[in-house]
Parts: sequence; structure tokens; C-alpha cells
Amino acid sequence: MTKKRSLELYIHIPFCVQKCFYCDFLSFPAARNVMAEYMDQLRCEIASSGGWYENYQVQTVFIGGGTPSILESEQILMLMQTVRKAFSLAEDAEITIEANPGTFLNKKIPVYQAAGINRLSIGLQSASNGELKRLGRIHSFEDFLKSFQSARMEGFGNINIDLISAVPGQTIDSWRNTLKKVIMLKPEHISAYSLMIEEGTVFGEHYQKEGEGYGLERVQKTDKLAGWPDLPNEDEERQMYELTKKLLADAGFIHYEISNFAKPGYQCRHNLGYWSGIEYLGFGLGASSCVKGQRFCNETDLENYQKLDFSLDGLERLHGRVHIQSRREQMEEFMFLGLRKMEGVTELEFIREFGIRMDSVYGDVIRKLTEERLIERKASRIALTDRGIDVSNYVFGQFLLDMEF
Repeated sequence: MTKKRSLELYIHIPFCVQKCFYCDFLSFPAARNVMAEYMDQLRCEIASSGGWYENYQVQTVFIGGGTPSILESEQILMLMQTVRKAFSLAEDAEITIEANPGTFLNKKIPVYQAAGINRLSIGLQSASNGELKRLGRIHSFEDFLKSFQSARMEGFGNINIDLISAVPGQTIDSWRNTLKKVIMLKPEHISAYSLMIEEGTVFGEHYQKEGEGYGLERVQKTDKLAGWPDLPNEDEERQMYELTKKLLADAGFIHYEISNFAKPGYQCRHNLGYWSGIEYLGFGLGASSCVKGQRFCNETDLENYQKLDFSLDGLERLHGRVHIQSRREQMEEFMFLGLRKMEGVTELEFIREFGIRMDSVYGDVIRKLTEERLIERKASRIALTDRGIDVSNYVFGQFLLDMEF
């Protein structure tokens, strides 16, 4: 029997109670009937797609958004029933749902478990209620505690907590307080991101970016937010990152990716697959896919998405223009995704993937970045240094190629 290829599924739920000030994801509030219509269409999309991937086995499913937990629990149950009918899921598949505090409690959690969901990712962001307000979050730290405790009481043994540092008005001490409070809860996984100011967001309208040094972005306050607290400066942001690494390491967390920390055995398999080049298929509004050497993105307009007829040519219209990845693009992606992992990439992996030595393509770049102490080479493995993590965007940019191989 031919061994099936590994596949990851991402399912996008674009709905949320309120758009956060920093969020540039495809998400928005909607009425219940709109959500119901979308979920019906989403299940049609999934059902129509399964036949194209019969030689694949799904290793992970990630239900993200938006805020998937604002849906009725039965909608999530029906969604997963459709996935299981359309695709071959591994018995030990990791199935994650994103949830925001206050949008789920005891009554939804047993249904999630009945649907086969075995990993919960809760968006806390901060333990300071003042900082949560300045981020545009709708919940308090107390709301989060109730949600977290409900999940634990119902037996959820794999929980991630999302945090954001370098938010307006945040100090090193307040960030330390957030980390300590979260560590005390003993989650299995913590994702700790540094705030990015993105265009098209509320923050993006009020803060501007200017490049500096190795592509670092300094964010400065404009007159539009008179009276708002300043953002932490670059030095404070770096101190917060160093503090994160130290406190989480002391608490037994493994730092396995730039912004991700896990207790042993609880690294996020879905994200690891993405950083390791596992093929992934996205469902729903605006979801991206990279499978069979092709990259495509779904329709981003809700009205247009709802009009698609997946029994006819709906999938072709849904995916729009399909980009065939060149060998050069695959090499670039292999390097700057793989280098996000603390373990980095290996010569053997590169040869296995492309049939050519890494130094034949990137020898000069590797020597240059090694001399700058931004990457280090141990035996056949290349990984970011602490200094390289600080300027990771600059490092990744060095692996862009100007010719095909």
C-alpha cells in the first residue's frame, strides 16, 4: 500500500465580537444568520475538496479566526463531522480551536471534545486589564481565568495561551507580572508575540513605522493619539523578549520557535508542520493553501464566497489565480521558515528536498551571516543566534535569491 502524504488543514472562521485595535486578520462582527449561512457554505467547500486529496492523510486541523468560539458548539461539531467524512484523519491528529475568553464556558467544551478537538488556544494577550482595554480586547483577566478553569475542569489537557508584549503603556514590570500569572496556571504551551503595527488597523492609523539598522522597525506615536501611552522603545522590547525566554525556561518551557514555548511533548504540531514545509490546505474566507507545489488564496469577499457553487466550478473560482512555486521560491521558503525554529535547518534536509548542497546555493550568505554572528553553524545544522533573533527579518531577507537553481 502506498504511504499517504501528510497534510495540514486550516479552517478560517472570520467572525468576532469586536475587531481588536492591532488585528489585521480577515475578521469582522456579523449577525447569527450570516454566521450560519457561512458555516453551511464552508462545509460545502470542505466536502467538495476531499476527493482531490485521497492520497493524503491529515495530521493536524487548526480552526482559527476571528473567534471560532463565538459559534454555536453544534456548528463546530457539524464542521468536524464534515472534515472527517471528506478527509482521512490520522488517529492521533492534533485538532486545535482558537477561543477568546468570555465566548466559551463549560457547555461548549464537552461538545468540542466530542468533535475530537484536543487542543485549545486561548487569546489572553495580557493579565493587565488596562493593557487589554488599550488593545481593544473585550474581556478582562478575570474572564480569562473563568474560561481557562472551565477548560481544565472539563479535562482539557493541552492548552495554549497567547500573549502580546510591547503594547501601549506596557512596562517591563507589567510584562513580568503577566508572565508570572500565566506561568502559575501551568499551561502546556505559551505563544508570546511582540506587537506589530500593521496597516489597515486602528493602531496602523495612529502609529507610523520607520526602518532602522538591520531592518528593525521603530514605531513612533503620531499626534492622532494625543494622550495615549507611548509604545515601549526597542531596548525595552528586547528586554521583554529576554525576560520571556528566562522566565519560561526557568518554568520548564522549551523555546522551540521565535515566539513559541512549550512543555516537553506539547509543541504545536500544526505550526511545526508549517515551518517544516508540510503541505497545508486552507478552507473558508481568505484562507491560504500550499499544496501539490501550488500556492493559492481563497476569495476574500464574503458575499462572493457565499455565491460560489461548489458542485460546479466553485473551487476553481474560489482559489482564483494559482501560483506554481518555482524551485527558487521553494528554497527561499525552506530557509526562512525553517530558521524560525530554534533548531534551525540541516544540510541533510536541504539535500533531501532539493538534491543539492546548501552551500552550493547559500554558501556566501551563510558565511556572511556567521561572521556577523547572526547565525551559527554546528556540524550540519544552521540556526539563529540570540542576536539573529533580534533582527530575524533582516536575516530571512538575506536568503532571497536573484536567480534560479
